[in-house]
Amino acid sequence: GGMSAAHELIERGFEVEVYERQNIPGGKARSIPVFESLDDRGSKGVHGPAIEKWRQMKGYLLAPQARRPWLPGEHGFRFFPNFYRHIIDTMNRIPFGEGKVSDNLVKTSQVFLARFNDEGILLPARFPRSLKDIKSVLDYFLKLLSGETRVPLHEVEFFESKIWQFMTSSEERRLHEYEKIGWWDFVDAGQRSKEYQNFFAHGFTRSLVASQAHLASSFTVGKMHLQLLFGVLDPTIPSSDYLLNGPSNVVWIQPWLNYLEAQGVKYHLNCTVQSINCSGGTVRSVMIENEGSTKEVSGDFYVSALPIERMAPLITSGMRDADPQLGHMEELAKNVTWMNGIQFYLTRFLPIAHGHVIYLDTPWALTSISQGQFWHDFDLSKFSDGDTRDILSVDISDWNMPGLNGKPARECTRKEIADETWEQLKRSLNVKGRQVLRDEDLDHWFLDPDIQEEPEERHRLINGEPLLVNLKDTWRLRPKADTAIPNFFLASDYVQTYTDLATMEAANEAARRAVNGIIEAAGSQATPCRLWKLHEPEILQPLREYDRVRWGAGLPWDERLMNIALSVLEVVQKTSGLPSGKINSPSNLTDSTASTNTAMQHNTDGAPTGAEILLQVSKQILSTFGDESDSTVLPDVGQKEPSGIPVSLKTDSVGPAPANLPRRRGRIRIVQKP
Repeated sequence: GGMSAAHELIERGFEVEVYERQNIPGGKARSIPVFESLDDRGSKGVHGPAIEKWRQMKGYLLAPQARRPWLPGEHGFRFFPNFYRHIIDTMNRIPFGEGKVSDNLVKTSQVFLARFNDEGILLPARFPRSLKDIKSVLDYFLKLLSGETRVPLHEVEFFESKIWQFMTSSEERRLHEYEKIGWWDFVDAGQRSKEYQNFFAHGFTRSLVASQAHLASSFTVGKMHLQLLFGVLDPTIPSSDYLLNGPSNVVWIQPWLNYLEAQGVKYHLNCTVQSINCSGGTVRSVMIENEGSTKEVSGDFYVSALPIERMAPLITSGMRDADPQLGHMEELAKNVTWMNGIQFYLTRFLPIAHGHVIYLDTPWALTSISQGQFWHDFDLSKFSDGDTRDILSVDISDWNMPGLNGKPARECTRKEIADETWEQLKRSLNVKGRQVLRDEDLDHWFLDPDIQEEPEERHRLINGEPLLVNLKDTWRLRPKADTAIPNFFLASDYVQTYTDLATMEAANEAARRAVNGIIEAAGSQATPCRLWKLHEPEILQPLREYDRVRWGAGLPWDERLMNIALSVLEVVQKTSGLPSGKINSPSNLTDSTASTNTAMQHNTDGAPTGAEILLQVSKQILSTFGDESDSTVLPDVGQKEPSGIPVSLKTDSVGPAPANLPRRRGRIRIVQKP
């Protein structure tokens, strides 16, 4: 959030100084240089000197094909779902050569679901545009509905009914009712089969939001489900998922820093916030430590971009008196978990899938991306000793579950983490006699250096940059960007935002909200920053409005809304030539007494269920496919992809675009510790 706040402020004429803890700005999004010659595998002791060389080696200024003495490492891979609006808008305004940084975003086309000792499921990361895409979707439905995924059919129907319930619920009900319910309870996982629990409850929450299904807020998990779903179902969106086409620092962070400094932002690196001086309901100054010395800095306004676990200890009694909401910081800071990355540098090109891979059965909730296929302008043989041909970047999202070695990740050494992660990957990919990952192809690995050994307890790790997770009933703990302290603002991912989930998108939105607060407090005529709500299809708005009225009257969500969805399946039933009959009602869908070992669940009158209809239709369509499965069905013409990345169907925004204004006299101090 610190760079985002500086960007918006400097473009609106404010004087801005940033105090950054790291030697490399960019927070969790920054690249990290990895030096094989130093045996740099993530150790803070080894990694520190490597970081110190960053500013001197100027590697980020080299042409793409020039040799670099380092390998690109990272805290964790970056991905940009199509519903990201705020960070993309900022990237549109960062120069990069003759274009802009957002030009460095590239589309993915696939998502691969890998399983232990079993065939994976390959899905398109977009609305199907070719017969091949359609076939992969139908293959998925066929496996899901025929029991190959081992999820009983009636439980698949039940999960679909819960997604429909969330989809047609009002924002008021989602926030005030579902936010207090864990995802596990919302999808009734306790009454379902183990396969249902793993596929629909644990899988998404562990891998994508790094949380436990029992504790994760249904408000957050449900919204993320919908946004990812809408991104695939919208035919005007070229892809639901985008990646950078090179190391983050080279194609994004360093050009951004160059732009900010050229505009007049003053950066102070290697700085740590020691204390915030607040008296009389106003922040007077901030104490900053830099290279062993401490100094007091002051400004007209102060923006904190520190993460919650760093910010909470700095809240003083005077700050709590001025804004009681800040008193919740200490409790909120407990809701952090670990989601850190490890990179495997391979000696052969290995594009596992053209997009992200989710390893459903891995104890450590692994996800990965094969980066070489997306870095077209970067010859990896030009990095370090020249042996690297591909990078398999992996995120580890569960550090508490025992691995195949019987130990949770946080109790392993760094070497044990690398070995166990590699083994879980092999168990997921080397199936049915295939050998995708080979030990002889592994040249080097690098673990996020924020994973450090506990000084007081050997072989126990601590995390220098944990991740806030949205647990149930914690929205009330989260502050707003503009606090009750008139010159103090927050620009971090724990702030209440439309985005909600703790991501770089949420941090950027929080920064915009903070800047809007400064504009108002300063009495400035500058244009406010734009804010976007998460978009949902307008066709469902009448149903959400209907539920809003019911919510206001104290009534529950109306199960009769399920009939609307079921009526669509009835139409499919009739047009498919299947026997007519009554499709499952919500009461049948929620019947947990049905056998979980039965793949097909019929109504009492013998008529097929909605899921059975989809199964039969999928089989019929698949039977018509021939060798022409790569043929294009939906061309790219007419698909919207403005300014580097597609946006949702409707722009729900607040505030016009920024205007160029003369430099103002307001001095802004931004403190950030990623």
